Amino acid sequence: MELVANRYNLCRSGLMATITYVRTIGSVAEILEEDLELLQAIVSNDDNLSYGSIITVYTGDDESITALTDDGMAELEQMLSDARRSPQEWNDFLDSFVDDEQLAARIKAKSPR
Repeated sequence: MELVANRYNLCRSGLMATITYVRTIGSVAEILEEDLELLQAIVSNDDNLSYGSIITVYTGDDESITALTDDGMAELEQMLSDARRSPQEWNDFLDSFVDDEQLAARIKAKSPR
């Protein structure tokens, strides 16, 4: 999905590489072998990843899908890796990022890898 035609966008801080494609959150979940609902819970708050990493693609009236840039996917992967350093850090991470108690309990019941 090409979002802009030129090679670089001018932004407040200087030049920024143009995003020429994004991956749907479902695709990211498959690639990272992560629970889709967990990733959706994390990216539901735009502040959890760097600005511009989470893209909302409108597919019709009141319908949209979430997608991530490569940087967003890498940031999410690193965030999850850091959270899995210990069972306590993993549980703290889930408590901070997942508001749905049933989802958090389901994921806590699995090994943090």
